[in-house]
Amino acid sequence: MPGRIQSLVVALVIGGVAALVWWWSVRPDGVEPDVVDGPALAVARQVDADVATFALYAGSDSCRECHAEQFDPWRHSHHGLAERPLDSKRDDVAFDPTRSVKHGTQSSTVRKDGEAFILETLGAGDRVGPHVARRVIGESPLWQFVVDAAAPDALAEPVAPGGERGKQGPIGRQQVLELSYDPHANEWFNVYGDEDRKPGEWGHWTGRGMNWNSMCASCHNTRVRKNYDVETDRYATTMAEATVSCEACHGPMKDHVTWQQEYGDRTKDDRTKDEKAEAANSPGAKTKDPTARRLTSTQWLAVCGSCHSRRGELTGDFAPGDSYFDHHALVIPDLTELFYADGQVHEEDYEFTSFLSSRMYASGVTCLHCHDPHRGKTLAQGNALCMKCHNGSFPKSPRIDVATHTFHAADSTGSQCVNCHMPQTVYMQRHSRHDHGFTIPDPLLTKQHGIPNACNRCHEDKDTDWSLAAVEKWYGERMDRPTRRRAQAVAAARDAETEKARGPLLALLADDNNVFWQASAATLLRQGGLLERGDVQQALEAATRHKYPLVREKAALALEPLVAARDAEATAAIRALLDDSARSVRVAAGWTLRAQVDATSPAGKDVLAYLRQNEDQPGGAMQRGMWHLDRGELDAGVSWFTRAVGWDPNSAPIRDALGVGYSMQSRPADAVRQMQAAVRIAPDDAEYWYKLGLGWAEVGDVDQTVAALKKAVELAPNHARAWYNLGLAHNQNGEAIEAIRALVAAEKADPQRADIPFALATILVKLRQVGEARAAAVRALAIDPRHEGARRLIQSLGRP
Repeated sequence: MPGRIQSLVVALVIGGVAALVWWWSVRPDGVEPDVVDGPALAVARQVDADVATFALYAGSDSCRECHAEQFDPWRHSHHGLAERPLDSKRDDVAFDPTRSVKHGTQSSTVRKDGEAFILETLGAGDRVGPHVARRVIGESPLWQFVVDAAAPDALAEPVAPGGERGKQGPIGRQQVLELSYDPHANEWFNVYGDEDRKPGEWGHWTGRGMNWNSMCASCHNTRVRKNYDVETDRYATTMAEATVSCEACHGPMKDHVTWQQEYGDRTKDDRTKDEKAEAANSPGAKTKDPTARRLTSTQWLAVCGSCHSRRGELTGDFAPGDSYFDHHALVIPDLTELFYADGQVHEEDYEFTSFLSSRMYASGVTCLHCHDPHRGKTLAQGNALCMKCHNGSFPKSPRIDVATHTFHAADSTGSQCVNCHMPQTVYMQRHSRHDHGFTIPDPLLTKQHGIPNACNRCHEDKDTDWSLAAVEKWYGERMDRPTRRRAQAVAAARDAETEKARGPLLALLADDNNVFWQASAATLLRQGGLLERGDVQQALEAATRHKYPLVREKAALALEPLVAARDAEATAAIRALLDDSARSVRVAAGWTLRAQVDATSPAGKDVLAYLRQNEDQPGGAMQRGMWHLDRGELDAGVSWFTRAVGWDPNSAPIRDALGVGYSMQSRPADAVRQMQAAVRIAPDDAEYWYKLGLGWAEVGDVDQTVAALKKAVELAPNHARAWYNLGLAHNQNGEAIEAIRALVAAEKADPQRADIPFALATILVKLRQVGEARAAAVRALAIDPRHEGARRLIQSLGRP
């Protein structure tokens, strides 16, 4: 499902928005020729290669005869109807009679025109016009409609899937309308509610956030090849079969069907009796079907997770049986608000990530323990599903007595396990989804950190204190459990309370009971104020050798700032991952070492393939620019950033990236304009005000520098670098007292940086406060015994 929540997935997954360096960046000594990153293959050759791959697929209809018990429920399921052509019998109810739909400030019309299904709505150029619905995405609780792009792709006619498998024409650029239909209420609505998006925005239906080829096709169809041509900005998307077919989960089965037709026990085919006898006595019939492939529980989990997760796409070509971590970079709880600090979903994060965060997953539970994949429904209803295991029959499963556990009446909603441990969040206005983290409601976390709890989700008329008193009365000391302390540590890291977070995060990183939270701890330890600590660096370097690829990947990305600062030990730890067995780890290592990695090495090729896979989206274009910029290819980097801004002008991180490029090109005025745009878009982000202040310093406007840096420290009182630069700006402006105050605040915020007390010492010397100057210089030298400036200053002051 396309949506605004995915706008910066790529940028957040690999290295994070803050991965860009600013004016003080360390430049690479040399730039390797980017020999791998040549012109894209011609689209015709791509499509030809796809046909060869799709020849391995038999199509779902080939499964019907032998697997009717699975086939019949599948074709009526959410998977079987994930994407389909429009059909008068099903869809006339939505379009006939003609009706007008009011949404935000806009008004649209839906109608039939002969056999065509027409939606008249605001499109490119701020014009209301008719668009023919080509296909329907989704079955329940809502339908979305695929239409041709506002500017039809001349590369290929946008042919609806459904012809002979693998032989339908390649599909050009298609978009998904935000105007959607609720089949239960027989009602049209906008999936973005009252946001009232307009053409030119990334998330409007004409923008790249609603592009079917990039954002929707792969999870609503089978073995999709996006086939984006960067030179023409066009698509020729192909697929093995429309909708989520049998082979979307079981993999290509043409060899299986052929073997079964040749040697299987066929009583309904048209072979003669002698032909059947000959086949039955052939050598092949005497062996077990060699084409039958059974996936492991880990492989099945990867199949489900390949679509039911928020992720970065590394290859765009996952197939059943592959490792998840060879094709995806999983988005997990970090310093952003994508997830709540206890792991509950916040934005549209789907089910897989929260499930990996749960004790259920850590105990060996998989999706198929609860879900029938062919019907798309749970294996039992209500508490009966949970009690299949929580009767003590499943390893590590605590026995639960519902009557005494819930403290609610047996027939009430409060006695249903899922209402407490799988709270629901409504996305797209109509789609209510269960959180799969199986978290324990904890009103104390609500009171401390604003993390929602299931008690108050249900009892909306009660406050948090009421819920807290109830659970403390019922469960007592059991509420003070490790999951509470873990959430508090994550929340402390997000609030930049580094000393409060450091010990618990290091303990979490060392805790093998749940590898998911180890990976999250590695991500959280990346932030300033933690990473420069020796024990944190050592722990992250050790985590690069973890047995689980997700931990190695996130540890590699966490060490990126140290690698950029040329720390030898961190760099060595990352270099050891360039030949890792998991592609996600190789990509993370290659990205972290992007300023120096050999582009022709396995990791270099993996990174470039990843960048190409995502270069049709603004976040991907931004990362492509970062790759070039950090390799000293400034013009190429700025070119990609400019493209990204054109595609998403309302993204502060992309404006930030372009500002970086302009600054490195010695275009400070242009850099300032981009940072001004960034602070307009994200006025509460201290980092952008900080960088705007540095930009004004480059321009030479000290007053504007001071104003911007004051705003930065107002928003982030512990922003040591902002305080430091504010002190320098005040000093340049002849405001020595204000400079001293700012530098004192900087040193308090970060007592481990030698340049802060040294700067303070130089100002104090000018004020002839010799004793205080000497003390500040001594502090600087204690932090960094190699600080020659502090050493010379102490010597110049003589003995106390």
